[in-house]
Amino acid sequence: MDQLNSTTQRQKGKHLSFKERVIIQTRLNDKHSPNKIAAELGCSPNTARNEIKRGTVYLYNGKVTRYKAKAGQKAYEDNRANSCRRCEYINKLEFIAHVENSFFELGISIDACVSKAMEKGNFPRE
Repeated sequence: MDQLNSTTQRQKGKHLSFKERVIIQTRLNDKHSPNKIAAELGCSPNTARNEIKRGTVYLYNGKVTRYKAKAGQKAYEDNRANSCRRCEYINKLEFIAHVENSFFELGISIDACVSKAMEKGNFPRE
């Protein structure tokens, strides 16, 4: 069965894959403009320009610049690793266990438990 129109379109907000970064690299080597590359990938021209800026590396002591798909992918992964929210609860499990133990076992109020821990210097202020 033949289809005249493609039903697969790029989803808005979708991140570029490594294969798409390789396409950008080969098209730039073929002297295509970012607008043509974006039209081929089905993304915004600004997305293509940002990716080109992100993955551009300096060669030959900074005299030549080239886009490299691996550099773009590494920059994407580094940015993605730093973009998530940190769960503060996991970092403070030891202190929470101390407060629970003091409150339930010894019958000390939470405020008194916190002030004693700070006086003794068992846990930092953070």
